[in-house]
Amino acid sequence: MPTALKFIVAGAALLMCALAQAQYPARPVKIVVPSTAGDGSDVLARTLAKAIAESVGQQFVIENKPGAGGSIGADAVAKAAADGYTLFLGNGSSHGVTPGLYPRLPYDSVGDFAPIALISTAANVLVVGAGVPAASYADFARLAREQPGRVTIASAGNGSLSHLSVELLRSMGRLDLLHVPYKGAAPGIADVAGGQVQAMIINIPSVMPLVKAGKLKALAATSARRPASLPEVPTLAESGVAGYETLAWFGLLAPARTAPDIVAALQREVQKALVRPEVRETLARLGAEASGLGPADFLAFIKSEIAKYGKVIKDAGIKVE
Repeated sequence: MPTALKFIVAGAALLMCALAQAQYPARPVKIVVPSTAGDGSDVLARTLAKAIAESVGQQFVIENKPGAGGSIGADAVAKAAADGYTLFLGNGSSHGVTPGLYPRLPYDSVGDFAPIALISTAANVLVVGAGVPAASYADFARLAREQPGRVTIASAGNGSLSHLSVELLRSMGRLDLLHVPYKGAAPGIADVAGGQVQAMIINIPSVMPLVKAGKLKALAATSARRPASLPEVPTLAESGVAGYETLAWFGLLAPARTAPDIVAALQREVQKALVRPEVRETLARLGAEASGLGPADFLAFIKSEIAKYGKVIKDAGIKVE
């Protein structure tokens, strides 16, 4: 093929690619959610998908792929075509905790994804049962130091964000706590409210009804600043554990090598969705706050989460079965 013709063909291919991207999305877009239908992240994903679909005039459909700390869904997206039609709702487990728990993942948690936007963050909260003689974190820490290894603290399971929040508190607060892992958050919360276990660190929406009913006491939030849903509750950093922060978070990612203009278009749609009343209402109900960090800042955030939890996992010797 003559050189001039090669340039014409290459130019035509680039033009066709540019035209295809300019028309994005030209067909339905799939968002893979690494959790079961009906949980908080699924509700958020469906609310966001509906808002974006109404904005761009194309369907955004949800596919639930739970399991293995989010790695099953993440693997499917990492191996998908980088054309903007398969996206991933990443979270603190899939792109914060899991990389340190599963050293032989079949994908690179950073290199195989193109971050689009951090959608939202939500604080967890340290709660104790109504019968525990503690009205503040200082009281709880005093109790733990008076009874080393005897104050019990539940989690949603070994390797969960709830568990790592406990390990970080044990380390940064220099507390000798007895960790009690459960298979999920609900049974752990029930046992704390029932007095079988003394404390737990868990997401705010899961315990808000019990806090309001007086069956649990909220001692401290895990965020850097007080959450809007519990403004009267101080943070652990305020309470004497300087620098402590763990967050539940959700963000949108695409396969690596997705065209920058598609990533930028999706980021703009996320930003637009986050100011819609129905999205704001969903976030408030989930005890979350809108973020909207763009690709570069979201990537830096993911790297910091992986580094933080990787150290916690290594220092605590956490292993998953």
